[in-house]
Amino acid sequence: MTTSPTSSAAILSAGKQTLALEAQALQILSEHLDEAFVAAVRVLLDCQGRVVVCGLGKTGHIARKLAATLASTGTPALFMHAAEALHGDLGMLTEKDALIALSHSGNGHELLTILPSARRLNVPVIAMTGSPQSELAKLADIHLHVRVEQEACPLNLAPTTSTTAALALGDALSVAALQARGFNQEDFARAHPGGALGRRLLTRVKDVMRQDSALPSVTQNATVAQALWEISNKGMGMTAVLNDQGHAVGIFTDGDLRRLIEAQGDIRQVPITAGMSPSPKHISADVLAVQAASIMDERRISQLLVADETGKLVGALHMHDLMTAKVI
Repeated sequence: MTTSPTSSAAILSAGKQTLALEAQALQILSEHLDEAFVAAVRVLLDCQGRVVVCGLGKTGHIARKLAATLASTGTPALFMHAAEALHGDLGMLTEKDALIALSHSGNGHELLTILPSARRLNVPVIAMTGSPQSELAKLADIHLHVRVEQEACPLNLAPTTSTTAALALGDALSVAALQARGFNQEDFARAHPGGALGRRLLTRVKDVMRQDSALPSVTQNATVAQALWEISNKGMGMTAVLNDQGHAVGIFTDGDLRRLIEAQGDIRQVPITAGMSPSPKHISADVLAVQAASIMDERRISQLLVADETGKLVGALHMHDLMTAKVI
């Protein structure tokens, strides 16, 4: 009995076969990496300008992704569409740049037309093709053979395995260059300031803390009633208690207020020193906000004071401030 191509079994089989073919192609590609790959990475490391990645069609999409990956991992790069390059975009290529040209056939007219201009600029050319005998492979300074036995497409026509292999080889180039540069999390964060990792690694306490007129504080001579006014007006659920030098000798929170009422009843004239928690925890304004969040979580507190190197209070941080800044 013939299985229908729309049956669940046939659909699953097609998916698994595609993945198996592409996985096999990547394994073969890995086994054949050689000194050409090392030379290509060295070109990326030595480039004084930008790495211009060029392609057309489906391979052009892979080239665009490669340029984006390089740029986000410490290698300045941009994408140049092979067809548009022939009509003015080639002007983005300078003598300080390097060129990566992607073409599965290696015989595309547009890419081959670009190469003489790259030669005049003395720009090193890295070609990624599926044919070492292609014109592009022969004209390039370095050729990276993207080995594919067959496309995952059952007609062996649609770029599938070949584009997966090119994508993976581009990632390999990017990661090898990243590691050689010593590119770290902080570098990655600087390239991704709008992302979650960027916020976690770049945002410091001073960027999100409340300070100046927004900072709740009373002197150690204040009454609880005065402290309550400060808590209500500043909206942090607490107030710092300061000595004459501006150092925090205590903190008075909503929780301290409840405990004080339970213990004494009428607390309007009670001195703040009778209800505050002494020797409050504080951190530096230069500490990463994510570290402040960790301290607050560990101590199970919602507020944290911020002091300078002399111990003088300069700010305060609420867990909500970290949430608003999307640090947590």
